[in-house]
Amino acid sequence: MKRKQRGLSLVGFLLVLAVVGFAAYIGIKLFPMYQEYYAVRSAMKGLATEAGVADMDPARIQDLFFRRLYINYSEHVKPQNVKFERTQGGWKMRVNYEVRRPLVGNLDVVGRFDTTQELTRRGGE
Repeated sequence: MKRKQRGLSLVGFLLVLAVVGFAAYIGIKLFPMYQEYYAVRSAMKGLATEAGVADMDPARIQDLFFRRLYINYSEHVKPQNVKFERTQGGWKMRVNYEVRRPLVGNLDVVGRFDTTQELTRRGGE
């Protein structure tokens, strides 16, 4: 007795295609937010290795930070999102910001990013 083999029907294929398409759409909306976050992290880590950063004043450190971000076309991090705290042997830099992007209709996707970096004489350990 032979059994008939059956494949994916057209309706099933369209359903799978819709789910994959929606997942790709969400990924396209989220990718720039995380790309910017990793640019922020990279700029902060680069500052931690900068010679003499522990002895600089916060305004100078912030200027160096935003110069690094300018290269990566970061547009959501503003000076009011950057805070400095004096620590033993340097600074603790904190960047806390939010990104809101439209998703579908009146729904938005919101990303909140908060990261810190030690800026010490030992190179940001």
